[in-house]
Amino acid sequence: MESLANDLRQMQRTPLHESHVDAIREIAETRTYAEGEFVVEVGDPLDRFVYVLEGEIEVVNPFTGERHLEASLGPSQFMGEISFLNGGTVTLPMRAAKDTRTLEAPRAQMLELMGKIPEMSDIIISVFAARRRRQLEDSDSSLKIIGADRSADLKRIVAFASRNKIPFEALDLNSEAATAEAEACRITHNDPVVIFGKDQVIDEPTPLKIARLLGLDEDIAREEVFDLLIVGGGPAGVAAGVYAGAEGLCAMVVDDVAIGGQAGTSSRIENYMGFPTGISGSDLVWRGHVQALKFGTRFAVPRRATAITRREDGVFCIRLDCDSEVCAKAILVSAGVQYRRLPLDRLEDFEGAGVYYAATDMEARYCRDKEAAIIGGGNSAGQAAMFLSRHASHVHVLVRGQSLAASMSSYLSSRLEADPRITIHYETQVTALNGDSSLESIEVNKQGEAQPLNAANLFIMVGAAPNTDWLSGFVKLDERGFVLCGDDVGSNSPYATSYPGIYAVGDVRAGSVKRVASAVGEGSVVISQIWSYLDEQENADTSP
Repeated sequence: MESLANDLRQMQRTPLHESHVDAIREIAETRTYAEGEFVVEVGDPLDRFVYVLEGEIEVVNPFTGERHLEASLGPSQFMGEISFLNGGTVTLPMRAAKDTRTLEAPRAQMLELMGKIPEMSDIIISVFAARRRRQLEDSDSSLKIIGADRSADLKRIVAFASRNKIPFEALDLNSEAATAEAEACRITHNDPVVIFGKDQVIDEPTPLKIARLLGLDEDIAREEVFDLLIVGGGPAGVAAGVYAGAEGLCAMVVDDVAIGGQAGTSSRIENYMGFPTGISGSDLVWRGHVQALKFGTRFAVPRRATAITRREDGVFCIRLDCDSEVCAKAILVSAGVQYRRLPLDRLEDFEGAGVYYAATDMEARYCRDKEAAIIGGGNSAGQAAMFLSRHASHVHVLVRGQSLAASMSSYLSSRLEADPRITIHYETQVTALNGDSSLESIEVNKQGEAQPLNAANLFIMVGAAPNTDWLSGFVKLDERGFVLCGDDVGSNSPYATSYPGIYAVGDVRAGSVKRVASAVGEGSVVISQIWSYLDEQENADTSP
């Protein structure tokens, strides 16, 4: 199966060409570091591109102060990873292993230069992406999450970090590694905790705090007006971000959970063209995320839209849940859908503590050697079942109807039926959730008969509720809350809503095909229409 980037350990090294280095010299300054001097510390902004001319730079373990990796950077190599593109922060400290001389270019000027020299940009981005992959695979980061096995709040942070491809290390409470980390930070209590760097303990951690710590939640100036604001970072929104940036639009993408949307919860997509061995939804959209960043599109997570208004000058303003506001000349709604919350007693009590709405590596970890149940008969449920069957002792797929033929791709349903670790229960619904602080078992009604099921992990993947509450009363929605577009609102564009300047693509659009490929296509095509709208508005403003 394809991954998000190349394997750094197997990549053939391609150094920057002499002409690339000469171009960097024109915008950079030369700096020197004495042996043992730190070049960057944990939490420093990734605000400069560092190219090594002479000497050696090593990664440092922030807890021991010792060299962290066998490999180091020498002449003709450069520092950094993919967070450089969006102005993130340093997660691993680096210092000069010997007297070192570098070229250091300001981030903004370096990104501009990369845009002008695509061959140089390709080399740098390939290395940056491969480094991120290595960090993720090795849990190589100064962000430590201790005790998610005992805390639903920390499980939410683990899910947020995992879905956003943030490197972190998750340690079970009372494990030897967790005890050592706590002692290094002089933590005396034995409670779940999040640590960043050597001794920074995050007080009352939330996904938003982690995002701000790592530079993911951009501080948007109130007076800044974007050409386009894209609400929703799934396949449609990210594809729109790629094309908007490529066309020179000043665009921002906001999402309330993670870049990837619902597709990001799919462990394996096999029917997307160009990936014959399959690719996970999160890896696929992450690649698009990097492309969009390369073209200058900006991203902010977790940011949830709560209301929309329009100023007298025609600019739209979106109110966000973090008590801030972002404004743009045009709006693209790509907020997608979310799985419906079922009317089950104590559902909220168990969310994050046995009840989940995504099946990724982190959720699979909680299922190891335990039984799991999945509610749903669509492709997402089928992909989750195949993935979880490699971790759980057994997987139960609970289907309300009598067949999967109308809701799941044939190749996927055939695999489920052939897998001895998966049982499909037709005409079955969950009736009760049992447990104290976490889910221990469930009860189901199967073909009219009540039955217990020894599943301590329940995945809900049924129903599609559009994320459009914030649009209600502003644009026309259908009876289920999906955005009406095209003929339904008297427009020639299939993506134009009832309000000029607001467009909708992907699953949130009424009548759309609920597939990743169609979402990507819609997000790509709509940009030309938004460009025409912005051009018309500008000409109208400048006409005598």
